Amino acid sequence: MKILVINNYGQFCHLIHRALRDLDQDSQIVSNTTPVEEILEKKVDGMVLSGGPSIDRIGICERYIDAIDIPILGICLGHQLMARKFGATIRSGKAGGYAEVEIEVLNHDDIFKGLDDREIVWASHADEVATLPDGFICLARSEISEIEAMKHITRPLYGLQFHPEVSHTRSGNEILTNFIEICKNYNKS
Repeated sequence: MKILVINNYGQFCHLIHRALRDLDQDSQIVSNTTPVEEILEKKVDGMVLSGGPSIDRIGICERYIDAIDIPILGICLGHQLMARKFGATIRSGKAGGYAEVEIEVLNHDDIFKGLDDREIVWASHADEVATLPDGFICLARSEISEIEAMKHITRPLYGLQFHPEVSHTRSGNEILTNFIEICKNYNKS
């Protein structure tokens, strides 16, 4: 099984790759301009859309969401571009840069399986999802943002405003392990 990490030029892209490898998951980093056909040829089981500096530098990530039927996890900018793709509004956040945030898990869906009702995460809210996109449910909120995590109702698409790949997110490895399990189970069906 292999998971691709799509590089959106964020400072944590390599940490996502490393975190997956530390969980014994085969992963590879590829540019966000890699053609869809090339990704399909790799026969990957999952994809992570990394964070990045700007919604203007997302390459062809929205095409990946349209054309590739595998579980996709959007982190920070990846979360925002997924939301925008489905009609949500993105806005500048009130809280700004990176900080510890307590989230309230509203739905212990498969991505939050086994986690507490409240979790400490590391997040940037320089930009954030302002409205829930069409076809999604909210999985977690905080005092800073009403949409800290979301999931598509019918497709295996997940978005996290925060960074599970950093040690500051206390249950980050569990979240990534849950995503790996989602990829394994999706490809069995």
